[in-house]
Amino acid sequence: MADPTYRVELTASFLERLASIEAFLAEADAPHAYDALLAALRETVIPNLRRFPRMGRRYLDQPPQSAEAIAQLGLLPAGAADGLRVLGSGDYLILYAEENKGSTLYLLSIRHHRQLSFDFARLWPGLGQKDV
Repeated sequence: MADPTYRVELTASFLERLASIEAFLAEADAPHAYDALLAALRETVIPNLRRFPRMGRRYLDQPPQSAEAIAQLGLLPAGAADGLRVLGSGDYLILYAEENKGSTLYLLSIRHHRQLSFDFARLWPGLGQKDV
């Protein structure tokens, strides 16, 4: 019997971050890097998350150090931060959450590993925007 697979949905905030990454890489004359990112998402990251939804590390295993990130975590609904996970893929970190004991993962944000933090206040209302 095959393991059940999860549905992976892209949120509006994830799509916004992809657009900003595309603009940044185009300005840096590196559109091939954006194409490689999209290929990795389609061919590796999303298929792996469908089969192994808990493959990313728990976000709170390494709690944020900045006052801004701690304040943003405090704005989330009770218990929501416990379901956040981070997955590394090349130069990018992907923030995602599992539907409460469900069968859906929500990709919340993506950023280059050198950026400071995720913007939780803008991320949480965007759940469930688009299927992959």
